[in-house]
Amino acid sequence: MNHIQAETLQTTRIGLVDMVRGIALLAMTAFHFSWDLGMFGFINPSVMFEPFPVWSARSIAGTFLFLVGFSLFLAHSNGVRWRALVRRIAMVGGAAAIISLATAYATPDAFIFFGILHSITFASIAGLFFLRLPWWLNAIAGVFVLVSRPWLQTPLLDAPIWWWSGLSKIIPISNDYVPVFPFFGMVLLGIAAAGLLAQLDLTRRLAALKLQSAPVRFLRFLGRNSLAYYLLHQPVMLALLYGFAKLSGRI
Repeated sequence: MNHIQAETLQTTRIGLVDMVRGIALLAMTAFHFSWDLGMFGFINPSVMFEPFPVWSARSIAGTFLFLVGFSLFLAHSNGVRWRALVRRIAMVGGAAAIISLATAYATPDAFIFFGILHSITFASIAGLFFLRLPWWLNAIAGVFVLVSRPWLQTPLLDAPIWWWSGLSKIIPISNDYVPVFPFFGMVLLGIAAAGLLAQLDLTRRLAALKLQSAPVRFLRFLGRNSLAYYLLHQPVMLALLYGFAKLSGRI
């Protein structure tokens, strides 16, 4: 990849990435809405612990983290843009801290101490160490992180200070738990995919795709504003469902 190609990666926003992120946000919204329905008694809460909802949640989180790795490569593969990176980490990390504080107050028995925003913050830093590696090596590392958790889990990491790793034998109770093992594997696969596309000189073709239909523009808008959407969608849905539950006499 020559210098001009690298500069193009850092300055071109790929609409397809925003669109996929927007789709993931809508899928996340559907999952959270179902969870909220159970919390207010509109459906049986145990439904959300069945295999399909559980794997849906994992797939949605994995999609977000794959896109984190993909975007990290596009933005910083030719040298870390420290100002943009620090601003992003401050925003996402600050939002993660707010989520932890809010859930520690609202649901102290299952508060979010390492959810999707915490995982994205970690990945935005740890992923930097993999940007210069060959794409195939990142792909191997990603698969390893994805599948090796059962063999690496140990009671030596059962103390709560290590729960973020995902390698403790204890599975902590949390409303959103996205530990490094296995989810950082999706970040590495995203970095690998972006590296391969850059090597094949396909990223510019992706950026040139015409994605201008109204539904696609809406999805791209969501994808470009994912943090704000993430922070707002649950309070809005909870307020609406609370009002409906109040009017229907459920609470």
